[in-house]
Amino acid sequence: MHAPLFDASVPVFRRYLLQLHALLVRAAQHDRPTPPLLQARLAPDMLPLAVQVEVAVNFVFRACAPLAGQALPPFGEPRQNFATLQARVAEGLAFLDTLAPADFADAAQRQISDPAGETTVTLDGSTFLQQYALPNFFFHTSMVYAILRQQGLPLSKGDFDGWHVYTAGQAR
Repeated sequence: MHAPLFDASVPVFRRYLLQLHALLVRAAQHDRPTPPLLQARLAPDMLPLAVQVEVAVNFVFRACAPLAGQALPPFGEPRQNFATLQARVAEGLAFLDTLAPADFADAAQRQISDPAGETTVTLDGSTFLQQYALPNFFFHTSMVYAILRQQGLPLSKGDFDGWHVYTAGQAR
């Protein structure tokens, strides 16, 4: 069965959750006591690293559960360390493994409501995924990468997307 919104969501989220997991592994190896890396942020009014990770993973559930006609599972308690954040990423991956293209058969026509800051958006499934959920997932995943770079982790674009390859010392 061909399910365009399955193809546009599940494999994409899976790939970048694996990349996010790899970033967290590198960050855990790099962490130092001052300042705590999980509380680092790009600007004072932005979310810290740990919350950026959680929000990114939550968008996997916030997108795929309603697209698949499922209730949104509870997010649980905030994660406080790298091990629990990595476990949250694993939960997202496990959830994606439960989904099948048939679950997304009517996804484009579903009306999906989701909190967006201090408002709620209600969009058809296609618009919800392509113009709201995926951009938000990538925003928060990009913030994780940016915070880690700002905090001195030697990362490249390849660490974010898994495609690019750079020689040591090349511009990143």
